[in-house]
Amino acid sequence: MKACNLFIWGLALVAGLGACNKEMDHDEMEMPLNINYPAAFVVNGQDNSLSVIKLADNQVVETIKLKDAVAPHHVSLSPDKTKLAVAVTSTDLSGGHGVGHGANSSFKVVILDAITGLALRTLDLPKMPHNAAFNANGTELWIGQSDDNSGTVVVYNTADWAVKNTIAVGKSPSEVTFSVDGAAAFVANTGAATVSVIEPTTKSVTATLPVGEDPVGAWPATNGKMYVDNETSQTVSVIDVSSASITETLTLGFKPGYVAFQDKSGELWVSNATSGKVVIYQRSGGAWTKKAEVPTGSDAHAIAFNKDRSLAYVTNQGAHTVTVLDAATYTKVKEVAVGRMPNGIVLKQ
Repeated sequence: MKACNLFIWGLALVAGLGACNKEMDHDEMEMPLNINYPAAFVVNGQDNSLSVIKLADNQVVETIKLKDAVAPHHVSLSPDKTKLAVAVTSTDLSGGHGVGHGANSSFKVVILDAITGLALRTLDLPKMPHNAAFNANGTELWIGQSDDNSGTVVVYNTADWAVKNTIAVGKSPSEVTFSVDGAAAFVANTGAATVSVIEPTTKSVTATLPVGEDPVGAWPATNGKMYVDNETSQTVSVIDVSSASITETLTLGFKPGYVAFQDKSGELWVSNATSGKVVIYQRSGGAWTKKAEVPTGSDAHAIAFNKDRSLAYVTNQGAHTVTVLDAATYTKVKEVAVGRMPNGIVLKQ
């Protein structure tokens, strides 16, 4: 008798259940995965899951379901590549981030094992998080707490997940990010049109920089800059990390969804959510000039590059896909179907 039939027969004797006919998902089975290969983790906001893309062939090989999660948004990877932090917003942010944020029992950050895909911890929060960012050595997790009147960043100790600090920032903070060298943290205060600069060791706010209207994130670059996408102003503010000052403002003419610096070519890649494309800028004559526009998919959002910067991965919230682009020729390598409303993406390489 086959093993499955024996299993059914045994269960039937005690409970009359036909278990082998029941299709169980990852959460129900609590079966560990083995993601021991370079992979992209894509957050599917409408399906409340993560698609795991194997980078060797750009195929979706696993789906991690998030239990009791509604509208997960961005995901980050710990420096040692062992943990993922997924922000659960309970809010559809695909139309823009300049919205009110009230109290909701479903606000949380879920910590996952980056190899097994299993949930390690859930951090329940009183206010909405847009993301959760690990500090340079992975000992802390920083989470912004959005509020219509004020805002804070809560710092957790990753050793025991106890709250270590609470830092006052500006109104309605969205993304919390760190400079590439980890020497400063940056908080985009969407409701205040400012960016708070924080010294990570002392947790003190060292500067509050005025930027454009509805800033969402200050995105780090290896050239010593941070690039702030201002949705309503349709601009990118350039922050010099060493001086903590605004050095330039790039006028786009469209609402940016994300900004990524391609350090191999020195290009600035900006997603145009409205038109479903990525617009690429090159430094010329002391200013950023438009170099190319590359169609990706409806509601283009986050951009991530692989380790050698040969490929770019773009999440398309409206198309439910990830576009893989050749970063040198801007040609489409592959269109990968993932879950519904993909937004955040991180690559483990």
